[in-house]
Amino acid sequence: MIITKTPFRISFFGGGTDHPEWYREHGGRVLSTTFDKYCYISLRQLPSFFDHKYRIVYSQIESINDIKEIKHPAVREVLKYYNSTKGFEIHHDGDLPARSGLGSSSSFTVGMVNAMNALEGKYKSPYELASTSIHIEQDLIKECVGSQDQISAAYGGLNKIEFYKDGTFSVEPIIVNQSRKKDLNDHLMLFFTGVSRLSSEVSKSQILNMKNCSTQMNEIYDMVKEGSSILSNPNTPLEE
Repeated sequence: MIITKTPFRISFFGGGTDHPEWYREHGGRVLSTTFDKYCYISLRQLPSFFDHKYRIVYSQIESINDIKEIKHPAVREVLKYYNSTKGFEIHHDGDLPARSGLGSSSSFTVGMVNAMNALEGKYKSPYELASTSIHIEQDLIKECVGSQDQISAAYGGLNKIEFYKDGTFSVEPIIVNQSRKKDLNDHLMLFFTGVSRLSSEVSKSQILNMKNCSTQMNEIYDMVKEGSSILSNPNTPLEE
């Protein structure tokens, strides 16, 4: 059995500029971090004597034989992407509810991709994990999502992520000392409101308005550099 543990993320600055519709024309930049809440995927090959070929357990339970009939989009497209003829049992558990705005769906996809590679005895770099997950979500599932969630989940930690017009990206870890990290933690509070939503639905309206909000998008882009500088400099008060 393969078990993957993939972190959720908090996005500080730059959200929106990580959509390919924006960064392929203007470039993009985000500042985000993962934290101590996770998505867990367990994957095992299913023996052939079961009546079903695939059993997927999440908020629903699917027991089916045809991969095309899998309702969970990430599971279906990841299995199709790896073109495996084996049967699988897949379980998902999460420390937080889905659709809570913390990149949970991308953590799921990254965890699935990681598990499939591990099952085949392959190691993939964080860049490869993120790139494959972005391709699956944006091109195969055709979800209207950005690219920061997959990268944050694959790399982990506090990072500045740059998106380039050719579709590539780079990740720069933000190094902060322990006192600065404690100071940041002391200034953060995270609440569950009980409200859930599909990020792809929210993103659709954002993308439609991007051309009308270019000034604001550029300001959001510039905030990343300023935020990174503040966090990296322990002498700069966080209250300013």
